[in-house]
Amino acid sequence: MNKNLERLHQVAQKPERIILGLMSGTSLDGLDMALCKVQGAGVATEIELLKFYTYPYSSPQRHRLQEIVSQTEVSLQNLTILHSWLGELHARFILETLEQWEIKPQEIDLLASHGQTVYHAPKSLHNLLTLPNATLQLGDGDHLAVKTGILTVSDFRQKHVAIGQEGAPLAPYADFVLFGHHEKPRILLNIGGLANYTYLSPNQEVSQVFATDTGPGNVLIDWAIKEYFAPQTYDRGGAIARRGKVHKEFLEALKSHVFFEEKLPKTTGKELFNVDYIAQAIGKISRALIRPEDWVATLTRFTAETIAEAIQATPDFAQAEIIVSGGGYHNTCLLDWLAELLPDNQFLDITKVRKISPDAKEAVLMALLANECVVGEGFVLGDAPALTMGKISFA
Repeated sequence: MNKNLERLHQVAQKPERIILGLMSGTSLDGLDMALCKVQGAGVATEIELLKFYTYPYSSPQRHRLQEIVSQTEVSLQNLTILHSWLGELHARFILETLEQWEIKPQEIDLLASHGQTVYHAPKSLHNLLTLPNATLQLGDGDHLAVKTGILTVSDFRQKHVAIGQEGAPLAPYADFVLFGHHEKPRILLNIGGLANYTYLSPNQEVSQVFATDTGPGNVLIDWAIKEYFAPQTYDRGGAIARRGKVHKEFLEALKSHVFFEEKLPKTTGKELFNVDYIAQAIGKISRALIRPEDWVATLTRFTAETIAEAIQATPDFAQAEIIVSGGGYHNTCLLDWLAELLPDNQFLDITKVRKISPDAKEAVLMALLANECVVGEGFVLGDAPALTMGKISFA
């Protein structure tokens, strides 16, 4: 047997695997790394978070990514080079972090790399009726495997698109395993750059599981912070939003896009919710002065209301327990507004339900998907067929 396939077979046969899940999200903060111990497969998977760290991007690194992420026009040379560059950069982050943790690369069975989404193009956004859904992530898995010496699973979203889905969200595969509840419905709300949630019915009925994007999470709030409160890059604890006042006319203009009229489930990205989106909304209102803190308050309220309205369109939403993860977990102003808008729902702290950091969940998801790719027969959720995702790269 080929030695690489033999190594893969050995990993698959182990009673438990040590997998490093990797996630670089739309906020471009850095590389999230979740070291996980995983047993089993499918709905019987058991996963434990051992360590978590976000390796921050430097300003030049973030700027390099911003030049291509969600841009309709980019240099093909730049795009091509960054695919290799990001794989090598993430490899360096991984090796440095493992050294800090005093863990040898040989102790890691699998890397599970999401990569960096540079463009997300479902039909609902590109409107080219004869062309398929599409999505693109950079950070080549072969570079990761070669530079770290660790078997790597990457590029998870392409299989989801290949079977006719939109490539996002992928969160329900982890949410079902980690947070399925036998008595009450649950809504797993992730507030990253964009916001999305997974609905889990009582009794873990797989046919009723679905996931949807709701619109912006932190992406527009972060833009306002960088624009008006630099060098601050995000609203710590929602403190600036609390000082501001919501500009109602601006808020209604922000909410007037047809995306919010579409039925659930749906998907979106920074390709829609960006500075151009804000400019279009501003163009619809009177030219009254909006103070910097009012910008932040209004964009925060925009996120809160669009999340709440999407949740209210979910069956039995009032009985559901809501568990929040992502960077928005730390914005107490946003969470207070969500509690105000969803008074019948009980909000549970993710750290008390499972011993998982709210910032780590998406990286844990990658570890779970890699485990299923190597060991399992695929998840069956909602109306999608049994699905394993990811491409395998040997060192």
